[in-house]
Amino acid sequence: MTTADIIPPQRPAVGPARGVRRTRLAGMRTILALVLREMATSYGRSPGGYLWAILDPIAGIVLLSLVFSAFAHRPALGVNFPVFYATGMIPFTVYSSVSNKIANCLLFSKPLLAYSRVTFLDAILARFLTNMLTEVMVVYIIFTGLLVIYDDHIALNLPVIALALTLAGALALGVGILNCFLTSMFPTWQRVWSILMRPLFLLSCVFFLFDSIPRPFRDWLWYNPLIHLIGLMRRGFYPAYDAPYVSVGYVLGLSAVCGLIGLLFLRRYYRDILEN
Repeated sequence: MTTADIIPPQRPAVGPARGVRRTRLAGMRTILALVLREMATSYGRSPGGYLWAILDPIAGIVLLSLVFSAFAHRPALGVNFPVFYATGMIPFTVYSSVSNKIANCLLFSKPLLAYSRVTFLDAILARFLTNMLTEVMVVYIIFTGLLVIYDDHIALNLPVIALALTLAGALALGVGILNCFLTSMFPTWQRVWSILMRPLFLLSCVFFLFDSIPRPFRDWLWYNPLIHLIGLMRRGFYPAYDAPYVSVGYVLGLSAVCGLIGLLFLRRYYRDILEN
């Protein structure tokens, strides 16, 4: 009897590359399942569903146009009030809506997070993808409708517009992750944050141009990242508007810092949050 007869043949071990691929595939399936759940619960149950996501910003743009057109003959840029206010309100709405959704991510998906296959990062990514894609669809519908209705022959700079939406998504993700931790650990933070954000709509240059603000207030408001998003969006719609104050690096840096701090704290206190 030889050694080969005593020791049974061993199965070839699964390579590390195949194991990594299986792990990634499982993670993608989890995120996809969470995305489908998010779509069904957030937009599928309420009457109107996705229709309200479109009508809400449209109502805001119409209201602003009616109010300010009664006091001025033309907006600060161009000749069309709805387009001017849409370029200010849309980036603000994208940031506000997506970041608020991410902030409530753990509370929304808490029952599913009890499963070991579902992580807090899966829940965050699924909620971000669902709501960001929804907002992009809404932006496309609104701007297309405005350009068809008014037909002002605006020379759009599509890469700049796409960059503005990308920065809005990055900022919403970073701030949303940080607020996700703060809201989950300290429930009163959600009310505090909502109070702090109320004047932000007035301080983000939705109604006016950043260039028209006198110093030193202009220097202080520069640190508001939403001003950079709105300035970039208006640069994409108005070729003559250069918006030299816009800093893409500042917005990306602030988004990364907020996101990394939020992820570090979530990783440290994730189990404590689930047990509360």
